[in-house]
Amino acid sequence: MGIAELYSVTGGSARGDRITEVGAVRVRGGECLGTLQTFINPGCAIPPSITVLTGITEAMVLPAPRIETVLPSLLEFIGDAVIVGHNVRFDIGFLDAALERSGRERLSNRRVDTCGLARRLVRDEVPNCKLGTLASRFCLAHQPSHRALDDALATADLLHVLLERAAGLGVTGLDDLLALPTMAGHAQAAKLSLTSNLPRGAGVYLFGNGRGDVLYVGKATNLRSRVRSYFSGDERRKVGALLRQTGAIDHIRCVHPLEAEVREVRLIQALTPRYNRHAADPSRYRYVQFSPTPSGLRATVTRTVNPEAGDHLGPLSSASAARRVIEAIAVAVPTVIPPSRRKSALELPTGNLIGPTLDESIVHDALHRSPVALLAHLEWCMTRLAETERFEEAALMRDRAATLAAALDEHHRLGWLVNSGRLVVDVPAYGGVELDNGVLRSAWGPNGQVVMVDTPFAPAADEELAPMLSTSTDGHPVAVPRWLLDELRAVSRWLNRHAGTLRVLEGSSGPTSLWPRPPGFRSGGPQPTRRVLAA
Repeated sequence: MGIAELYSVTGGSARGDRITEVGAVRVRGGECLGTLQTFINPGCAIPPSITVLTGITEAMVLPAPRIETVLPSLLEFIGDAVIVGHNVRFDIGFLDAALERSGRERLSNRRVDTCGLARRLVRDEVPNCKLGTLASRFCLAHQPSHRALDDALATADLLHVLLERAAGLGVTGLDDLLALPTMAGHAQAAKLSLTSNLPRGAGVYLFGNGRGDVLYVGKATNLRSRVRSYFSGDERRKVGALLRQTGAIDHIRCVHPLEAEVREVRLIQALTPRYNRHAADPSRYRYVQFSPTPSGLRATVTRTVNPEAGDHLGPLSSASAARRVIEAIAVAVPTVIPPSRRKSALELPTGNLIGPTLDESIVHDALHRSPVALLAHLEWCMTRLAETERFEEAALMRDRAATLAAALDEHHRLGWLVNSGRLVVDVPAYGGVELDNGVLRSAWGPNGQVVMVDTPFAPAADEELAPMLSTSTDGHPVAVPRWLLDELRAVSRWLNRHAGTLRVLEGSSGPTSLWPRPPGFRSGGPQPTRRVLAA
């Protein structure tokens, strides 16, 4: 860790003024490894006010080297160390300006400001946070004198005092120290010590009230960093209320982020923490059931699926999303019978469009084979509406088609997943998973450590949410249980993200092909095609 102090001619502007002295000390583990100090010839007159403040005169700097000559030695001395200073931005600003004038890159070293730390940690103990005031208050071994090396040594002493104070707030590493200035002033900063045992790795964290009740569950790729971020910068009202009630913070280490995401979903469903109310409630999900009748294909919005009654689509995020899907399909297939014939619900804007409609078989094809023909027809209808300047109706058509396209995309991906049997896949340098019909059974990280994952939370006592996993005899997607939807989505995203590098180690039905995602029908023109896993 390097401690540096730089002084300018006037102290006004890093662009217009110049450095007159450089002082730095290199410290590791509290031990001084070396110092650097030299005057700098600024190439201009030194104002009397600066001479009064620092004692540096023109006679002292006249024989000194120019900053361009000193920079190579200074940069070598600093190396890749963390730069520490009191109001360090001011000093680094002058050094960066000198580097730019000499055609060099600006400093990229991480930096710690002892002034900012002091404001957060000891502000109530001192009249101000000037370096001289703090050095006197804490009886530092080195006292500042407005000279570069003296002030650098005093800053090093101050840093060690502040590190002792910061330890009480759970600061155990550089990442904690860099974030501390924005945290220590938080109303609940005293609870930062609850994070002291959190690791810097993937996992699930649980905020509790100290009486055994879990208030909130979340996931993170870096548990320590994510949990500590709640104490800085997060202005959401619920975060303040959550922290006020928090009395304990627990965690579960995971071998990689997918395991963390799956565990988060299962814990939220099992514990229903009060501050996770924003999480999707499985009871809100709906299916669309298509049942053949003598008068047409009846579409109903339902909580469960009866495989013997006909095809299905879903689960969808809500009953309103299910209705939009039905309204979109009914544009292309007039014989589809919606749940209600109310004009306000289904007065579709295509009555006078010239063009063919589709028969009911297109719905079966979209659900079991390819949705391209159905979605292409809806895109044609949307284009015709726009060409005839019926823009509001075209926008309505676009929104309905977008909901349908997303639902069909997920229907095929997740339907394949729940019918995939046992699947073991590995991603080099990342880890892998063992899946059973899309359900995560075990996972391992890049070091090969295997973790068995508990079975998912299944509300079997509720008949409406009972598991519906089954093996399809014809290769068609089977019904995805509502309570399993969020977990399958996480697994599917992970497989798609690593589709280009994953290796199938074992599987009764591995990923056999890649197919383009259906159009998104969002505003702003055609969306880029994304390749996804399918059967």
